[in-house]
Amino acid sequence: MTFLGIDIGTSGVKALLIDDNGRAIGEASAPAVEPVRPQPGWSEQNPADWWTATLDAVDKLQQSHGKALAAVKGIGLSGHMHGATLLGDNDDVLRPCILWNDGRSAAECGEMEQALPSLRKIAGNIAMPGFTAPKIAWVRKHEPDIYARIRKVLLPKAYVRLLLTGEHVEDMSDASGTLWLDVAKRDWSDALLGVTGLTRDHMPRLVEGSAVSAQLKPEFVSRWGMSGPVVVAGGAGDNAAAACGIGAIRPGEGFVSLGTSGVLFVSNETFSPNTEGAVHAFCHAIPDTWHQMGVILSATDSLNWLSRITGKKQAELSGEAEAQFIGPGEAIFLPYLSGERTPHNNAGARGSFTGLSQSTDTAQLAQAVMEGVSFAMRDCQRVLADAGTSINRLLAVGGGSKSNLWLNMLATNLDMEIALPEDGDFGGALGAARLGLCAATGAKAAEVMTMPPVRTTIAPDTKLSAAYSDQYARYRALYPAIEEARQ
Repeated sequence: MTFLGIDIGTSGVKALLIDDNGRAIGEASAPAVEPVRPQPGWSEQNPADWWTATLDAVDKLQQSHGKALAAVKGIGLSGHMHGATLLGDNDDVLRPCILWNDGRSAAECGEMEQALPSLRKIAGNIAMPGFTAPKIAWVRKHEPDIYARIRKVLLPKAYVRLLLTGEHVEDMSDASGTLWLDVAKRDWSDALLGVTGLTRDHMPRLVEGSAVSAQLKPEFVSRWGMSGPVVVAGGAGDNAAAACGIGAIRPGEGFVSLGTSGVLFVSNETFSPNTEGAVHAFCHAIPDTWHQMGVILSATDSLNWLSRITGKKQAELSGEAEAQFIGPGEAIFLPYLSGERTPHNNAGARGSFTGLSQSTDTAQLAQAVMEGVSFAMRDCQRVLADAGTSINRLLAVGGGSKSNLWLNMLATNLDMEIALPEDGDFGGALGAARLGLCAATGAKAAEVMTMPPVRTTIAPDTKLSAAYSDQYARYRALYPAIEEARQ
């Protein structure tokens, strides 16, 4: 038997095959048409692009690993969270999906919380523009004709599941990011749905991520040479899937992700919200488990931005910074290029440099960017601690984890060791495949979702701890001062 994980991203889809021992045996990917920004702060994508990329990726696997693909018995799905995919009669898509990094619904967030004062208590999260429900509130106000035609609201991977299986189903982890879920009870909340004028009839059926959600349609069983039945697991939102891939499913286990956005993730035994600190408190992809996240919107994307305006590649910038690094520099960078979630919950926040001089060069700018992202992760750790959470073990993932300097900055600022896994894919596709294995075989998550071998461990640089604490204090003072000046 083999198992297939499909990870639906905004830039493309990745498909990964594993055997019954959990070993990766083949992968393929296909690009999607990039999101568009019709107005500043908006971000949209055509759901048909995810579907086309999904078919392309799995078709490529059939060409390269046809025998292994034919042996698939379980499929798991992972996908970018929060996207509002609006379906009308006959499951027709009504408009482009409003994505996770769309900030248009900031006003609606305040209106929702005013309309239902218990919203944060039920949802365990602040109403943020990135979440799904405020997007529907925006559509209700600004596109009433489309709103009136809504029959179902699906998240991105649930839309792909619909086309694969014909069923409207969502898992608990992804549903947590809608702001319609009672996260403690792991069920839709009628009160939360009512704030946006929706009911349970508009929602997909809920399942746990490791449970069977539906069966693959016969046409795809035939297309890919499989022998049915092939079950499709509930799957997971992208970060919960990554946690399954890296084995962070037990309390206190976590990871720091330096991707386009940044995440400090920790698994919890109980539901542990901290809405004052804009902590994300969600269901995990496995039963009776929750997780918390501190989320920043521009991690490696901050270095991408610097790369665009300097004309130097990211690797060149980080290399220059590492070559001249002796400790915290004078320049400080606030990485709020797309607004910020944790801890500020401010879609209108903007990035800035301070402490520049005539001698500031691109290496020092790159160092300031990397330090700013590290300080933002330290902010996340601080508000997780305010919720009573400590992280026992932390692994690093994402493109930024290839930089030794960045990992050293993180370890020093978080004051804890960070483990770097051996080379391999421990992302959403692997986690999704593992969930597919559990759904198809009944295997226990703890036996399947193990942590990978560690290549090296990065310890805090105690010689720089005091200097970074001083710099972090200056960093924290800048946000309120700059925001006050912008008012």
